Formats: sequence, C-alpha cells, structure tokens
Amino acid sequence: MKKWSQITLMRLSTLSLMGLSFLSACSGYAPPANVNGLTQAQLVAQMGPPDTVRQTTSGTRLEFPRGPMGHHTWFVDVAPDGKVVQAEQVLTELNFNQITPGMRQDEVRQRLGRPSETQGLGRARGMVWNYRYENHFCQWFQVEMSQEQLVRSTGYGEPPECQKNDGIFIP
Repeated sequence: MKKWSQITLMRLSTLSLMGLSFLSACSGYAPPANVNGLTQAQLVAQMGPPDTVRQTTSGTRLEFPRGPMGHHTWFVDVAPDGKVVQAEQVLTELNFNQITPGMRQDEVRQRLGRPSETQGLGRARGMVWNYRYENHFCQWFQVEMSQEQLVRSTGYGEPPECQKNDGIFIP
C-alpha cells in the first residue's frame, strides 16, 4: 500500500480548497433549479443585486443578465409576499421569434431584458440591439429600432468575434 507524503497531502488539500472556492464563486450565476420556497432576499443574497426590477401585474420581476458577453438573462418572478414564483432564462430563439415589427422598445425589454450590445444606425435612423445567446452557430439575435422606438426589423447575424480573418494584412 502506498504511503502518502506530507507534501502530497498538502497538494490535495490545496486542490480541494481551490475547487470549493471555484464552486462557490459560480453558485450565483443562475437561480437554483427549484426556487419554490425561496424568498427574494435569499435569491439576491445568492445571485447579487438584479440589473433591473420591474413591477408586474402579479408581483415583481428581477432581471439578471449573466455570462461572458451576456449569453444568458434570467427573469425571476416574485409574488407580493416576497416568495420566488419562477425563474426563466429568456435568451432563446423561441422568445426571439416573438419579437415582431411594430413592437415598442419597452415590450422588447420586458421579453428579453437589456441587449448585450447596441449600435447606432447611420444618419440617426435608430439603433440595433444585439442579443448574444447560447447556440450551436456563431450568431446573435438583432433588433432594429426606429427613432420612434419601434421594432423595424429583426434577424440573426454574425457577431464581430466570429468574423474570420482571411490572412490578408492591411496596414
């Protein structure tokens, strides 16, 4: 039987502690799988303060944009008694496909949260809102907003980090 050295035990202990601290650092990324019985205060203690708080007809909605470059946004609904009712990751193609021309800017925010990135259109014609999300392709969802803050068009595009460098050097 192999005898463990003091140095080996110290290394294992250090790795174990590093793993535990890593796990605890990641625990606030998303709400727990089962939010039943959780209070708003407990959720905020775990996830940190929400980016946006909205009043809804059935209580309060907390918005938590997450991930590198904003690939996830969690909406957490809280009843008037302070109990969490549900949590949903809203950056999905199903939700994107419900955004249609003519919708108001605030309706888009209520369905998708804040965009990952925005770009102004030339001649002050409006803005493009970009939503990064988890998918099998290198794409994001884009919403073109008019100056009147209405959706003009939507579609899927390629974010800048996905554009290929063809090897041509231009000084």
